[in-house]
Amino acid sequence: MLNALKSFVREITFGDSGKKTFAEDDKRLAAAALLFHLIDIDGIVEESESSKLREILQRHYDLTEKETTELISAAKQRDEEAVDLYGFTSVLKRTADETERLAIVEMMWEIVYADGHVHEFEDNTIWRVAELLGVSTRDRMTLRHKVAQTAPEDADRD
Repeated sequence: MLNALKSFVREITFGDSGKKTFAEDDKRLAAAALLFHLIDIDGIVEESESSKLREILQRHYDLTEKETTELISAAKQRDEEAVDLYGFTSVLKRTADETERLAIVEMMWEIVYADGHVHEFEDNTIWRVAELLGVSTRDRMTLRHKVAQTAPEDADRD
């Protein structure tokens, strides 16, 4: 009864039905939060990175424009609330198979190469995430080289 009253007041006041498209343990939200963390880690969120984030999430998870916007907004909020990466990687470790975890690392490299420059914080973050996801160094570096081959001409190709 009390929950129904809270929902009613929230909907009347904020126009919010309380329904979340992406639950906290949704692997899409965990992956999106990691990707958002990556574009924000060097302190500069460039348009190329934001566009690439939107494109990657929409393509990989087959989302509509509205769903993608909601996912990015939820991911940003979760990243701002997070104290570390473990909360995201633990969800992915539990819910994603090896192929999906490799795809997430590949998406991370796509984000990094979107602005044409691999910042050391970005490289370090991918290394830590890959370790937490159980992705081998060999696989991580193979994915890096794969993405670097398709990156813009002026991209760092370390």
